[in-house]
Amino acid sequence: MGEQTHQPDNPAMKITLASGNKGKLAEFQQLLSGLGFDVVPQSSFNIPEAVEDGLSFVENAIIKARHASRLTGLPAIADDSGLEVDALNGAPGIYSARFSGEDATDDKNNQRLLSLLQDIPEEQRTARFQCLLVYLRHPEDPTPLICQGTWEGRIAFKTEGDNGFGYDPLFYVPELDCSSAQLDKTQKNKISHRGKAMAQLLKTLST
Repeated sequence: MGEQTHQPDNPAMKITLASGNKGKLAEFQQLLSGLGFDVVPQSSFNIPEAVEDGLSFVENAIIKARHASRLTGLPAIADDSGLEVDALNGAPGIYSARFSGEDATDDKNNQRLLSLLQDIPEEQRTARFQCLLVYLRHPEDPTPLICQGTWEGRIAFKTEGDNGFGYDPLFYVPELDCSSAQLDKTQKNKISHRGKAMAQLLKTLST
């Protein structure tokens, strides 16, 4: 980003997280507090969710960050994540959270994915999680900080594990011979798509 700095000018600069997810909030607060950021969710400002009408993860992340920054007047962080399945030409992709329709749940999404892949052999069930993190200094920031993390794996034939959320019970991690939902939080954060993207963000913000 040239000579522009992403560090806060004071030790308690507020930054809004374009999400109401409590798990994400706790994660960002823990990671960024040491860099002088006070992370607060956009829900604290009683603002509506952004309309995610982008056609890619990065577009949606920028839309969410710009929306939060514009309505709060603060720097903003947003992420957009999802699952890409090669046998489905990259689906569910940006529609991962609502793959099974308007009333989608994690269980319904997983069941739909299993149904679509029922005749696909193991070697063709390759997939990956993608996470795009975006940091905006202000709503008109022309050079947003963009960090990407990718986690390769396969789609299993049945759900396993009780940790995590979303497609974690179906996402098989070959090198560990288990599903993402069978990993503990610390172990998952070291190797996951979101963990990798956040590591990039931390490295850039601390320089």
